[in-house]
Amino acid sequence: MAGRWEFPGGKVELGESPREALVREIDEELRCEVLVGSQVESTRHEYDFGTIVLTTFYCDLLGGEPHLTDHDEVRWCTPGEMESLLWAPADIPAVERVRRDLTHGH
Repeated sequence: MAGRWEFPGGKVELGESPREALVREIDEELRCEVLVGSQVESTRHEYDFGTIVLTTFYCDLLGGEPHLTDHDEVRWCTPGEMESLLWAPADIPAVERVRRDLTHGH
């Protein structure tokens, strides 16, 4: 989804859980170590190229500073700033949930 914002992540490989895949993908894409927490959202979205299931989790950053290996830009955002970004359609339900959770202190 060139030109649109997405949460970091990727495909779950054979034998991996979604949480294990996220740890691996964050390491590969951002060179950071995370502890995967509770699930935010799971959505199914149909694009022209196919249907994806996107599961989003809260994470704690354990180590490393984001170093881009596969993306054009990385950004830390407040809940209000998230609203101004052009998100990939599959990410929008998770963005709305994160904004709601962080705004209301959950």
